[in-house]
Amino acid sequence: MESKKKEVYCTMPIKIQNGLPAQKILESENIFVMTNDRAVSQDIRPLKIVIINLMPTKIETETQLLRLLGNTPLQVDVELLQMATHKSKNVSSEHLTKFYKTFDEIKEQYFDGMIITGAPIELLPYEEVDYWEELCGVMEWSKNHVYSTMHICWGAQAGLYYHYGIQKYTLPEKLSGVYIHRINDIFHPLMRGFDDKILMPHSRYTGIHRSDIRQHDDLEILASSNIAGVAIVAKKNGRQFYVFGHAEYDRNTLYNEYYRDRNKGLNPQVPYNYFPGNDPRALPNLTWRSYATILYSNWLNYYVYQQTPYDLNDLEKMNK
Repeated sequence: MESKKKEVYCTMPIKIQNGLPAQKILESENIFVMTNDRAVSQDIRPLKIVIINLMPTKIETETQLLRLLGNTPLQVDVELLQMATHKSKNVSSEHLTKFYKTFDEIKEQYFDGMIITGAPIELLPYEEVDYWEELCGVMEWSKNHVYSTMHICWGAQAGLYYHYGIQKYTLPEKLSGVYIHRINDIFHPLMRGFDDKILMPHSRYTGIHRSDIRQHDDLEILASSNIAGVAIVAKKNGRQFYVFGHAEYDRNTLYNEYYRDRNKGLNPQVPYNYFPGNDPRALPNLTWRSYATILYSNWLNYYVYQQTPYDLNDLEKMNK
């Protein structure tokens, strides 16, 4: 993508659809967003990113990810994708119809990057997820139509299962909190700018064994926690990344999940290292935002912007 370097000198925005709810929130945080109407006047090829949003809280997740994608000097054109084989219960059909596309609508296109989010379905066998077959089709398609894919939480487990046959295992209790992780390779491009130790939230019922990942020579563990386990895994060619935590979470996301589970009578543990003094009535400290920003900035810069061919049609040639 060398030919793009001369075109970008100043902070560039994320390009989103007109009226997306995230727009007002991000603009209030001084994050530069650009609607389609304005973007057509820009003489630049933006990075094309497709987000497979599997979370039930779609608007919240959109905002969290767009916040991180919008904090770089690169113009990013974002496409939101829903699973056609799944009926969402927590967001209006009007929102999905207006802002989301289905795989059939984008499958002839090529993308610089893709994000596959988590989903609160860890305890279900993969094959029992109603959209599993469709998601497998998307992951297979990504090999020739997407340069680099970022998998998050359940999306990371699902990706490792599909691409490598790595099984998940059920944890003794829900892993919830903000955990310290050690960087295993501080010189890896995705880890540039990180301290030796970083903070990241986790919220899941299942995990992956390190030993299963180490059986695959083209995978490497970039960050892990003594408590939370494996946190970030990379395919060595930069085409796939697996993040088992939720770096994108807002200050109150774990708070909302905790009280949601309490109201359901699940008797959850207070999220680890999250509330000051472990008091769930206290305002949580936001201790991981800078690490999340570096993570996504590095991914966009080193593995999406610098590595993707300028002509995205060349992606299929790269795998032949």
